[in-house]
Amino acid sequence: MTGLLEGRAAIVTGAGRGIGRAIAEALVAEGAKVIVADNGASISGEDGDPAVARETTKALGKNAVAFSESVASPGVAKQLVDMAVKQFGGIDIVVNNAAILRDAFVFRADPRDWDAVIRTNLSAAFYLINAASGVMRDQGKSGRGGKDGYDWGRIVNIVSSAGLYGNLGQAAYASAKAGLFGLTRVTAMDLARAQITANAVAPFARTRVTDIIQPANDAQKTYKERALKIGAHHVANVVTALCSPAGKAITGQLLGVRGREVFLFGQPRPVATMEMRAPATLAQDLLAQLGPKFTDLTTDLEAFNTEPLV
Repeated sequence: MTGLLEGRAAIVTGAGRGIGRAIAEALVAEGAKVIVADNGASISGEDGDPAVARETTKALGKNAVAFSESVASPGVAKQLVDMAVKQFGGIDIVVNNAAILRDAFVFRADPRDWDAVIRTNLSAAFYLINAASGVMRDQGKSGRGGKDGYDWGRIVNIVSSAGLYGNLGQAAYASAKAGLFGLTRVTAMDLARAQITANAVAPFARTRVTDIIQPANDAQKTYKERALKIGAHHVANVVTALCSPAGKAITGQLLGVRGREVFLFGQPRPVATMEMRAPATLAQDLLAQLGPKFTDLTTDLEAFNTEPLV
């Protein structure tokens, strides 16, 4: 490895397994010190196991430290950032990867499950960004990173194509991931003057999520078979690149990683306009003038049901 991230301190949530672990491994390999933040819960967010974070840090070596509390509260998020400052002298990289799933059709979903998913997948990311970004800004004033100004600050939020396309039965998960992209954009804007970047990455890789997919048809079966071929290290490579010195020029972007294929998602912008006339005929006018540009109800599983570049 090249030591790209020598001297940096990072927090990676959900780093005990899957994509989060691959990211933590890549950051450590490039010289960063990493807090492996993972409470070891199941994919539904239950039955935490502190051994998950401990075992990962043991495998990563002396530059990794375990944190096994859930960061889905402002107080614990601040505690985590304080730990980074105490152990490593600062915080330079935050990767919000932790997520849970509690799928159900909207007409059957339990509101308590909705609250749990939003709290873990979206609110926790805000709490950590909120706690870490102030420290990052102060580091810029104190000279961390050298006399040329602090440009080590990196925030990477792991989103999902489900939050962009939607998927059956994933109202809570998709809403949280869509909200996480909105949070990414505002974070990039709010921290631009401090030279701290914020980007979102939508991964396609084998994870606990793909492992538990129960195909309802041949198309979903094929999607799962393809997804299982894709290693999480590809996602880690892109996250590491965003955290590298050259990554300081990339902020507010939405990237996808599917094996060795990296793509840039477009972001919602007006694609057509029309003048509103009589309300009584507005629906017909919308269909006639804007209908050809409507977005269909393709799910993310259908949109990416092609062979990955592995």
